[in-house]
Amino acid sequence: MPASRRLVLAAGAAAVTTFAAPWVHAQGSRTLRFAWWGGAARHSATLAALRLFEQRHPGVRVKAEYMGFNGYLERLTTQIAGRAEPDLMQINWAWLAMFSKRGNGFADLNAQQSVLQLDQFGADDLAYGQVQGKLNALPLSFSARVMLWNESAFRRAGLALPRNWDELFAAGPAFRRALGDGAFPLDGELYDMMLLAQTWVQQRHGTPYVDPLNRRIAMNEAAALDWVRTYRRLVNEHVCTPLPLRASLGGAEKPTEQQPDWVKGRWAGNYTWDALIGLRASTLPPSEKLALGAFPTLPGALDSGLFGRPTLMYAVGRSSPQPELAARLMNFLLCDPEAAKILGRTRGLPSARSSLAVLQASGGLPPLELAAHDQIQAQRLAGRLRRPAPLFEHARFLKFMREVFETVAYGKTSDLDAARRLVNEGQALLQRL
Repeated sequence: MPASRRLVLAAGAAAVTTFAAPWVHAQGSRTLRFAWWGGAARHSATLAALRLFEQRHPGVRVKAEYMGFNGYLERLTTQIAGRAEPDLMQINWAWLAMFSKRGNGFADLNAQQSVLQLDQFGADDLAYGQVQGKLNALPLSFSARVMLWNESAFRRAGLALPRNWDELFAAGPAFRRALGDGAFPLDGELYDMMLLAQTWVQQRHGTPYVDPLNRRIAMNEAAALDWVRTYRRLVNEHVCTPLPLRASLGGAEKPTEQQPDWVKGRWAGNYTWDALIGLRASTLPPSEKLALGAFPTLPGALDSGLFGRPTLMYAVGRSSPQPELAARLMNFLLCDPEAAKILGRTRGLPSARSSLAVLQASGGLPPLELAAHDQIQAQRLAGRLRRPAPLFEHARFLKFMREVFETVAYGKTSDLDAARRLVNEGQALLQRL
């Protein structure tokens, strides 16, 4: 067992009894509204955890408001605008920049330190939830991009797994020679490839696209041009599936695990969130074996380019009439050992040390997901994972970036014009968000 994991287990063992005693409110029935999105597994586990919370808190009822992701942000936006948001809500990290530009869009959790186990989170975890000195949210889990490879497909192509950029680009033509025109080292979902190309640019130029600290485009025109050209190179050198091909196979944004060529092992890799490893593996036959790859890094890289942020976060509504009770529910869902057992990995591997320790002690965590978690944590501890700009994942900004790269993918613009749009139009849009 790695030393880092032994430390987590030890820390968790010391913490699991903290805050575990039931809290009883003597003033009669009280209702909390809690909103989240997810699938059937997350819903059923969360409802079971809420029943346990209610059992421990006589007189408290939690009204569950849950749905799929589609429509959730729109509903929450309307509720927040009308000061009718839930007491406790699941949010994406990027939404802090949308709803709380000055730190007052959600309740300040610093005021609830007596009921929150903030010591269960690292300083970097807490920093992701801070806006203008106010603690707006706490992370449920942390996710970053990893290289996920179908080891069996590479074996059929007679290739070792890529360890660096040169080997990655060389794998494209090698796959085509060995397995045919329809075989690719990577599934080229557009956003995945935009992020992978941005990684190369960060390593070479030392800057991401958006400045993490200021509302401005950090790339100059030369760096943006390299971003566009790196994306085009991934496509032209047969490293990833072209966007028009993906679109012709049932939709440009169709998930990797639903692509028949992924299931058959003809698309042999994915630059994906570690939290999605289970989904990617879920449709593969037993004959196909997935492996975690090395993160490609240019010699003398100025920045790792690794992209990561909290998978999900919890925030308390600023309009909540009972913020302390909402914070107690938040703490229960994040840190309680029994809740950890019920919720499992339905929201990723927990950021709270005690909850992660509970899952590790219970066994059964997928080795590949644990390996990815350890790889990411090692990068974070080494200071090589720079906190990205929340505005990079703003819905309107994402739409803009995708539109620019779609024109590149379909040959409707020159590389230089696309780069200039990314710099000039991107800067103008940032000022409006």
